[in-house]
Amino acid sequence: MEDGVLLQLENVDICRDENVILHQASLSLHQGEFVYVIGKVGSGKSSLLKSLYCEIPICGGEARLLNYNLRKIKRKDVPYLRRKLGIVFQDFQLLTDRSVNKNLEFVLRATGWRSNKDIRNRIEEVLQQVGMQNKGYKMPHELSGGEQQRVVIARALLNTPDMILADEPTGNLDTKSTLEIIDIFEKLNHMGKTVIMVTHEPELADMTQRILTIRDGKLIKDERRE
Repeated sequence: MEDGVLLQLENVDICRDENVILHQASLSLHQGEFVYVIGKVGSGKSSLLKSLYCEIPICGGEARLLNYNLRKIKRKDVPYLRRKLGIVFQDFQLLTDRSVNKNLEFVLRATGWRSNKDIRNRIEEVLQQVGMQNKGYKMPHELSGGEQQRVVIARALLNTPDMILADEPTGNLDTKSTLEIIDIFEKLNHMGKTVIMVTHEPELADMTQRILTIRDGKLIKDERRE
């Protein structure tokens, strides 16, 4: 791939249970971009994101992400690709039986961190980035939806990902929390992080410079704004 290109898709088909759910998608994404993917529920936009972290297969075309060939990637290499991606889910997927700090520690230890001091410092750093520096002792059920999503973003940042993939990260939030979460992503982008965000709320996309529109399983528009 060219220098600075993190993602290159050429005539990609994405499949689930032998059904093609996204047809002939082509796009490239450069370091530092912030891209919204918009479309109605069921249009195929979340499937595009899931194909990037190998949750569902790409069954046609050419696809490269962070120098991995997504058509030919071996199962043993998928965890290494995912460590380079910060994945933010709509439904949080926090471990409910442990505190915020312990949720983050679990991820770090699972990805090879050993030093207690390094783990403690890294957790403090990412919680600071999302404005949750004083909430590490709390349990997930003690947090609001917006606060839980901040923790999920912190979790995604732990291993300094090359790209952040956010799948409907504001779908369960009120307007105030939504704007706060968008602001966090924008600040991360200004710090150089590449962000792809899926949403069915087109009004959110007014805040960005590039919008991909998916309709009925096809990428119908790639709009760049000055």
